Amino acid sequence: MGKLDDYRARWRWLDHLVRAKDAFSERYGNQFAAAITYFSVLSLFPLLMIAFAVAGFILAAQPELLQQLKDGISKAVPGNLGGTINEVVTTALASKGTVGILGLLAALYSGIGWMTNLRDALTAQWGHERRQLPLVSTTLKDFVALLGLGLALVVSFGLTAAGTGLGNVLLRLVGLEDVGWARFLLFLAALVLSVVANWLVFIWVLTRLPREKVDVRSAVKGALAAAIGFEILKQLGAIYLTAVTSSPTGALFGPVIGLLVFANLVARFLLFITAWTATASPPGTTGRSGQAEPSAQDLSPVEARRVEPDGRSAAESARPGNRGS
Repeated sequence: MGKLDDYRARWRWLDHLVRAKDAFSERYGNQFAAAITYFSVLSLFPLLMIAFAVAGFILAAQPELLQQLKDGISKAVPGNLGGTINEVVTTALASKGTVGILGLLAALYSGIGWMTNLRDALTAQWGHERRQLPLVSTTLKDFVALLGLGLALVVSFGLTAAGTGLGNVLLRLVGLEDVGWARFLLFLAALVLSVVANWLVFIWVLTRLPREKVDVRSAVKGALAAAIGFEILKQLGAIYLTAVTSSPTGALFGPVIGLLVFANLVARFLLFITAWTATASPPGTTGRSGQAEPSAQDLSPVEARRVEPDGRSAAESARPGNRGS
């Protein structure tokens, strides 16, 4: 560890990274990420039930579309199995109202559980004490926060989709829709727009979802890092889906496994970024707006050994008699 301490004393970014890793572990980041992942996957099934119920109402109003669906199932799965699947579809459509209600109730339970764990995790990573809160009012606040996050994500993805769609229209108007460099520039523009939209969402997540509000200025850099990292994870996820869906077995199990891994990676990454943001200031400072300065006793051994630009150590600079000289 002596070598690592030397590197930490030399490079602030490495010391910050190690302190963030320690804070992430000490504040149960892995355990919180597992809980968030569980509720993320659990929320998938109620959402599928709601989607199936909505599709049932649409198909019930359009018999010809329903018949096309059944014919497609019969062609894709010939024999008795195709007939069995069609019977299941018919039975499910007949009970679409019940499926939709059960889906809504289950989605409400899993969604609030997901938001509760997320808010508790963010609160812990900011280093705030976990307080006993009233159950009813806390649940209502978590539900409102869930709606707010959902609305923010809809706006974020909507802006990205609108920007991409507008870019495609403009390329068609100028006759460059099939030109490689034009498509590449459009991809870069869409990527930048997506990062900016995600950045705004993560600023809200890092500062408003914790149980105790955080100064927006302290989360700007962390939110930008989260937005860039999230976009990288999205691109890797798209590559993964393209790779696994090339085979029948991969198409069956690959998306489920990929969703599980993606949800866990996103949860861990978000909590680590929160810990990284919360430990942006050296030990002894507030980390919010810099009201308090570190004393020589407050500095960690790594911080105390760091050499300042004027040649003094950080411990010497922190002594009251040396400040401002």
